[in-house]
Amino acid sequence: MHSDIAPAVRPHSLDGSAPVWDPQQYLRHAGHRTRPFLDLLNRIPELPTGPARIADLGCGPGNVTALLTERWPDARITGFDLSPQMLQRATDEHAGPTPGGGRLDFRHADLADWMPEETYDLIVSNAALQWVPSHPGSFAAWINGLRPGGTFAFQIPGNFTAPSHRLLAELCDTPRWRDRLAGHGARYIHILEPAEYLARFTELGCAVDVWETTYSQLLQGADPVLDWVKGTALRPVLTALGDDREAVDRFLAEYREALRAAYPPGPRGTVFPFRRIFAVAHKEA
Repeated sequence: MHSDIAPAVRPHSLDGSAPVWDPQQYLRHAGHRTRPFLDLLNRIPELPTGPARIADLGCGPGNVTALLTERWPDARITGFDLSPQMLQRATDEHAGPTPGGGRLDFRHADLADWMPEETYDLIVSNAALQWVPSHPGSFAAWINGLRPGGTFAFQIPGNFTAPSHRLLAELCDTPRWRDRLAGHGARYIHILEPAEYLARFTELGCAVDVWETTYSQLLQGADPVLDWVKGTALRPVLTALGDDREAVDRFLAEYREALRAAYPPGPRGTVFPFRRIFAVAHKEA
């Protein structure tokens, strides 16, 4: 990958900077993070043309994008992301020709303003659009970028009122942290409810399937919920605190104690319920 690749889904910090992502930390819970995408993939209908042209919006480290090659082995697939760290990992581990004669590549893009520059059979997004407050406003353009009979499908976390996120928002807004972090934990009010996503796609003339699932995940290890959010929701906070190691350690210690009380460990692990929202919009042929 070229060293001048720009960052790609832009989860802006409040100061305008993009959080620094850690692919290794994100992949520590790859099994649980991948399962919703597999459930989404099972509901995507057959695509209108072959070899298919597919875009993955917010591809992250590329491990989920690579799963698309199992369903469509001859497809030409492009993963888009903003993070140079994620793109580097994806390119190093997954880019190139696929065994079925297709090709997988990765490009930088900011989903806040990404528009299709060609026609796709499938546009898919896995746990990325929560970082893009304007994403419902892009649906019309993305559907317009599909071939007749094409599909736009995504899954998005819907757990932003859960203790893990509520406690983070409350801690960021305490007197100790307010000047540096106020608002960093309460970023997701733009996430729509399933019925609202359904309405958006029916208004665009799509046949649409929308549902939600809460996964009761059993996490292992010491402070596993903290370890989980270090790969996602905590990234803007850690980026804002930067190289202030003392502040990072102090913040994590306070957050750790709150999470331990909210998610007590059991004899076989720590239960971490996680709600996800899914949508599969099929463009009329």
